[in-house]
Amino acid sequence: MKNLSIFLLILLISNSSFAQEIDDSKPEFQFKTETINYGKINLGADGVRVFEFTNIGKSPLIISRVQASCGCTVPKKPNQPIMPGEKGKIEVSYDTKRLGGFSKAITIFSNAKNERKMVKIKGYVEKTGTLEKKKNILSVDK
Repeated sequence: MKNLSIFLLILLISNSSFAQEIDDSKPEFQFKTETINYGKINLGADGVRVFEFTNIGKSPLIISRVQASCGCTVPKKPNQPIMPGEKGKIEVSYDTKRLGGFSKAITIFSNAKNERKMVKIKGYVEKTGTLEKKKNILSVDK
């Protein structure tokens, strides 16, 4: 019984020493959406979209860098810290001169509770005029 009590005491002490502290004063992202769906867009169309977020933490949010999963996607981060309660934007530009479907990840590195945050873009680039051709084929003259 004595050995069991000592074992439980050691277990309790070791668990408390390895427990991670939660810092409630850190900044935190709250995105309007974490995935932007371009849908079907024409070849060469405007590929710029914006991720909007709010800092719901208790200290300034500093984004150190934003990295895309490939060179066809160029993200732009805010240059200034985002204060608690304020909104921020991350602009993403996709190269719409590449035909076909795409799904890309953008990783945000910051001082937030979760130091790495991933957001995504997806869509399908098709040749210009394809949408009009489909509409014309389906339309019926009266």
